[in-house]
Amino acid sequence: MDHVQLTPPTAAGVADRADAHAVAPLLNCLLREVAEPYAAAGAADAERRVYRLGGTGRLLRVRGERRPAEPELRVDGAWQRVGHPELVKLVADELRRHTGLSNHELPAEMLDSRDAVAALLTARTRTPPPEDPYLRSEQSLLTGHPYHPAPKARGGGPVAAWLPYAPEAYARFPLTLLAVREDEVAEEGDTTALDALGEAPPGYRLLPAHPWQLELAGRELADAFADGRLLRLGTTGFDVRPTAAIRTLYAAEHDLFLKFSLDVRITNDIRRLWRHDLLRLRRTDTAAAAALAAQDGPAAWLADRGYRTAAFAFEELAVLVRDGLRGHVLPGATPLLAAGLVEGFEGSPLDGAADPALWWEAYLAQVVPPALAAFADHGVVLEAHLQNTLVAVDRAGLPVQALFRDAEGVKLLPEVSREAGWERLVYCLVVNHLVEIAGALVEHHPALDPWPAVRRELARHDLPEIWALLSSPTLPGKTNLLLRWTGADGAAARYLPLPNPLAGG
Repeated sequence: MDHVQLTPPTAAGVADRADAHAVAPLLNCLLREVAEPYAAAGAADAERRVYRLGGTGRLLRVRGERRPAEPELRVDGAWQRVGHPELVKLVADELRRHTGLSNHELPAEMLDSRDAVAALLTARTRTPPPEDPYLRSEQSLLTGHPYHPAPKARGGGPVAAWLPYAPEAYARFPLTLLAVREDEVAEEGDTTALDALGEAPPGYRLLPAHPWQLELAGRELADAFADGRLLRLGTTGFDVRPTAAIRTLYAAEHDLFLKFSLDVRITNDIRRLWRHDLLRLRRTDTAAAAALAAQDGPAAWLADRGYRTAAFAFEELAVLVRDGLRGHVLPGATPLLAAGLVEGFEGSPLDGAADPALWWEAYLAQVVPPALAAFADHGVVLEAHLQNTLVAVDRAGLPVQALFRDAEGVKLLPEVSREAGWERLVYCLVVNHLVEIAGALVEHHPALDPWPAVRRELARHDLPEIWALLSSPTLPGKTNLLLRWTGADGAAARYLPLPNPLAGG
């Protein structure tokens, strides 16, 4: 990678960019979940669309569709610009009227998310991005989830507490090494890779810890450190890089991913490794691995091999061991995070796709068949959204392989009904994933119509649900704004109908 010249930003420049990054996903949520298009004569112009807000009947217009910007509210017959703080107040007022409920936490999260982006933008001027294009794609997500009201919130804590561990700031840091007394170890699966990260004293087992999580859980662990059940051994002699998931770290020297608990709300959930998820890990991971291994193509599953923790702090100190990349990625190919392709990063193959139609067909051929076959043949619902899918490209930037990860999000039939599993798959694979990749590709190549290729790829697969999907006027869209406002569990997905770009082709 060429040398990157880092220049100090102006305060105004950072503020404007942070506002833009924060406004787009918040508007996406507002317009999707509690607004209707408004088409009265003279209301819109060629560049702006107008919406009526359901709670108050007020009119709001925005520039652009995929990443709406520059919101304006109709006040006394004129359009008035709305900044991010005013937009937060507007959203809160609409939701109070729409739901009849109050929520003081979510507006604070929205403001925290915007301020986090400002801190990340400033930090980026001091640190160059990773040389490795894979890591660059994982650490590219300044906007993050395009349909979440507070995608970059970090629990409201001080910037100094979380910034050293932020992937978007190109962070790298050593792991903290602990030792847990052998009679207090709780583990399942293959955790032997952890023992290569350091050396525990006799009678103890090595337990790496995320330093941020250790700070968050410090008081709860004080007694264990005091009575010798837990020891501090220092830090690793190598750095790890946080991936887009923040709490999942990549140790490149060991070609290993390690996923930790993190007692911070990130998007919808407190990101702890919950006991119930860990106890079902072997079942879901084995099922997902078998579903992908049974296929003829190059698709791969990054296995969650096992977990280790301390019995007295089962969730707080849990660490999950995940396969690295080298044993799975095709020779000569470069893995990239699908979400990074949407966000954009230096060296993205979308920037240089000479034949976008060919690139898109290759992408679909790698990503779609494995996810559908896992469902149809094995009853496995992969959480094939943007952050759980890696796409490996050849030297020309053409997609040649898909890799899927995260057994925690996998659903199995008949533990969930076929109908619920299919809805989840359509949301993750089509709405969250393909719609976003298609939108990013069209921004680079406006003449491309991406949907005929998607219809052709889907129609190749003999599932009874496919024809309904291709003819349905709507797709399921997750309601993250209403979900957070009403305090629902993040796993309790609620969907509303969205226009289906696959229909009518």
